[in-house]
Amino acid sequence: MIVLSIIVAVLILWVIFAFNKLVSLRNQTKNAFTQIDIQLKRRHDLIPNLVNSVKGVMKFEQETLEKVISARNKAISAFDSGNIKEGFANENVLSQALGRLFALQESYPDLKSNQEVQKLMEELTSTENKISFARQFYNDITTKFNTQIQLFPTNLIAGILGFKPADLFELPKDSAERETPQVDLSLNK
Repeated sequence: MIVLSIIVAVLILWVIFAFNKLVSLRNQTKNAFTQIDIQLKRRHDLIPNLVNSVKGVMKFEQETLEKVISARNKAISAFDSGNIKEGFANENVLSQALGRLFALQESYPDLKSNQEVQKLMEELTSTENKISFARQFYNDITTKFNTQIQLFPTNLIAGILGFKPADLFELPKDSAERETPQVDLSLNK
């Protein structure tokens, strides 16, 4: 009888420990996503100001500017609707569009000398770096959470209590960011 009581007590303590650990990891995952969300909001707020600042000078690049705004709107819409996976995919598209905008900006001397545009570009670059770090942290903590859900015997408790794996922030399979960049160091022009 004493042995059975000890086994039951250990089992109850283990269930409590496993549950608390899962809740802790889930909350850390939510917090990490919130940090990404804060930086994405900042980026979403900076983009219209940047586009409006460069619109007059980049008359011939309207398609690029429209792609940036369209990608921004799709990303906001996906997150607002609660579709995190689609939001992540749309954020990747937005990052690519911003990369093209940054590259085009180098071709316009008027933009390079415009202090307002340079300030916005610096703020956006800083925000992009913060997003990158926040994504890495989110993926690290999400991987810990997902691993804990899958490990035996915690997976038994996770399944019973309805813990679901969280989505990672990853590049889509067909993303241009996955391609190897082509570098030509030849002096032939």
